[in-house]
Amino acid sequence: MQPTATVLVYSDDANTREQVRLAAGRRPASDVPPVEFLECATLPAVLKHLDRGGIDVCVLDGETVPAGGMGVCRQIKDEIFNCPPVLLLIGRPQDAWLATWSRADAAVTLPVEPVGFAEALASLLRARLSVDA
Repeated sequence: MQPTATVLVYSDDANTREQVRLAAGRRPASDVPPVEFLECATLPAVLKHLDRGGIDVCVLDGETVPAGGMGVCRQIKDEIFNCPPVLLLIGRPQDAWLATWSRADAAVTLPVEPVGFAEALASLLRARLSVDA
């Protein structure tokens, strides 16, 4: 198992980024490595960090303005080679079809519910780390 996993969190709302960090904790599940968070509030910052590499999972806020997480997800799935899995934060359960359109690997609703979020994040980390192994 690698020593840490890097999770990029994109939201223009500092409270949402904090919800994500608190819900995941230091380790979202016992069978995945501890996580380090890389927070971004703008699309250029997201693209810069993805271009550098080393990101294991992206958590994107669908409610972010002006570049919402759904559009960002679709863009990075098209433009980033070996794009990390994406966990999309959606405003309401009815937006799940938009998450599918954006090609997100998983979606959870806001506000972040800690147990469901940690399970979704751990699942994406397992998938990513098993592919990289």
